[in-house]
Order: sequence, then C-alpha cells, then structure tokens
Amino acid sequence: MTEAVLVDAVRSPMGRGKAGGALSGIHPVDLLAQVLTALIDRTGVDPGSVDDVLVGCVGQNGEQSATVGRQAWLAAGYPVHVPSTTIERKCGSGQQAVDFATQGVMAGAYDVVIAAGVESMSRVPMGSARQGADPFGPGVRARFPDLVPQGVSAELVARQWGLTRSRLDEYSARSHRLAAAARDSGRFAREIVPITTPDGAKVTEDETIRAGTTAGKLAQLPVAFATEEFVARFPDVEWKITAGNSSQITDGAAAVLVMSAERAALLGLRPRARVVASAVCGDDPTLMLTGPIPATRKVLARAGLDLGRIDAVEVNEAFAPVPLAWLDSFSVDPDRVNPCGGAIALGHPLGASGVRLLTTLLNHLEATGGRYGLQTMCEAGGMANALIMERL
Repeated sequence: MTEAVLVDAVRSPMGRGKAGGALSGIHPVDLLAQVLTALIDRTGVDPGSVDDVLVGCVGQNGEQSATVGRQAWLAAGYPVHVPSTTIERKCGSGQQAVDFATQGVMAGAYDVVIAAGVESMSRVPMGSARQGADPFGPGVRARFPDLVPQGVSAELVARQWGLTRSRLDEYSARSHRLAAAARDSGRFAREIVPITTPDGAKVTEDETIRAGTTAGKLAQLPVAFATEEFVARFPDVEWKITAGNSSQITDGAAAVLVMSAERAALLGLRPRARVVASAVCGDDPTLMLTGPIPATRKVLARAGLDLGRIDAVEVNEAFAPVPLAWLDSFSVDPDRVNPCGGAIALGHPLGASGVRLLTTLLNHLEATGGRYGLQTMCEAGGMANALIMERL
C-alpha cells in the first residue's frame, strides 16, 4: 500500500470568535484562502497538481455554505480544475479531512491532496444552522431520553470521573501557561502564517492566550450550564463547568499537504512526518465527550504501539474534563499531554481544530526530537477521531 506523508502543515493565528475579534472582519473564504496560499508558497508545489482539497467545516451555512474550500481555492487564484469538498464530523471535521486525505493517498486515489479546516465562529455562529429545529428526531430521543448539550455532558463526565472544580481550573490555567510559553519561546512561529485583514492589519499571533490566568482567577467565574431544567434533572451534579475551563469560541483555519512518498521524492520534497494509523469510533451519546478514550485504544492497536512509545499527545480541550478523564484512563506522564496548551487557551475553531492539533503536534515533535505523536478529539454525538504520526 502506498505510504502517505505529511509534507507541511500551517495554521492561522487564533482570533476570538466574536465581533471585534482579530479575524472577525475577514470572510471565512478569504481566511482559508490565505492559509492555502501560505501552504502552497512554503512547499513550492504546483497548485495544478493537487488532486483534491478536503476541508473540515461544521457551520456549513451563511458565508460557509458554498463548499468553502472550493471558494477559498478560487479566491487564492488557483486552477479551476482542482475540486474541493466539505467534511463534517462535528469537532473532528478537520481531523477527518486528514484521515480521508491519507486514506486516499494510501489507496492510490490521490498523489497530492490538501486537507484543511476552517471555522469563522464570529461570522457563522455555532448552531445557527439549526434555527430551533430538532436535529435528533423521535427515534433517537426515544432510545436516548437523557441527551443534553455538550456543556452538560462535560458536567456528567466530571461527575463520573470525580473531577473537582479546583482540578478543572488548575488544568485550564496550565493550558494558558503552556501556550504562552510556546508563543514566547517562538515555538508557534513555524506553524502560524500571518493573516491580512480587509483593513490591512496583519494578525501574527494568537489572540486567545491569557498569560496571567491562574486557577484562583478561574475559580471566581460562575458556572455556565446550571439552568433550572438541568439542575432539576441532575440533582447530584456539583456544577463546575465555566467559560474558563471550556474551549474558547474562535476563528481560525489550518491546512496540511499530504502526498504519496513516491511523489514527494520525485518532487524533491522532504516529508516532515508520515501517518502511522488512524481510527474513528462512537461512544455514549449522552456523556458525548468520552470517545477519545476508546479511540486511543483502537488507534494504538492498529499501529502496534503502546503509549510508552508515544512522545506527545494532543487531546482536544473541548472542556477540561475531556483531557483529564483521558489522563485518568491511561498511565501516561501528564507533561506529554497538550504540552503547548490546548483549546482552552488557543481556542476551538470547530472545523479547523483537527488540523490545528496536527500542526502543533508536528512542530512539537520536531522541536523536542520526539518520534511518535498521537492526537484525538471528542465530537458531538459521542464520536471521536484518533491519529498517530511519526516524525521523519
């Protein structure tokens, strides 16, 4: 089977996903177009040789409704014969784009493919496509009568794993501290590409990191999901989830160039990593956020590796209970998990996060000399993706 390699990976800075955020003035098509342009320019690959552009995006409505990758490719000025498609697996949409890209190369369907993700949460608000509609239907609700929003699921995970409010807040402060250290040391410089806004400003750094965050400050924030309805439904929950120990609503985009090893050699390109294995799985849709645990076991089995061989792990910080429940389920050094911070500090632009995690993980492996990296993320509906890469 053809080997799939990662030639390069880039991301935009992360902007706060609200009016006035650093990237809120730029159309999501143009945001992704600038990231695609940077990827092409850095690698020198002929854009006409790209077989497909696979783009993760959750909010496929409004400004992200017209096959956003296709429009971004055209906005970048690239050849019209190159197609694109949009992929939606909730928070794992970008990681699923990477999976499909590598699988396509391994199967011989692609020689050169781009996997990307984008989400402008300031311009296409989360959940705006529903407009009050019930996405589940009576059959699902009859089978799973306790379905709840993700924030409440995070509370249920915290209850099941016995996670205290102080532990959640301490972990969240750690995310900001590590992200600030990575930024200040120049660790993020290789992965971030500047974004020019319509008013001519250049955004070069993540807007979301709060270096002065402490557990004490986070402890002062009110809980976010303790509504009268849910307090009555779950009287034994000690409500703990706040804006401070949840991922930030964010604007961002990221992209990775995937090739067959043979094509990379032919073009004289030095791959940065190869994909060893990937896996997807489902888990309890009410707890919803626990999928990374079985997904990790599944991808390790496929790769023939154990966690002792993994040098760094990215577990998407949708809410602090997600990585903490993962840590409590495996015997692994916590310092190897999210070593550059995570979505609590960097933000979670839904469709882009899977490619952002890959980009950060790859750069960390290169900076530290690590060999294997694992990334995994929970997804709405109780699903998860997991991937293992090997630095080359």
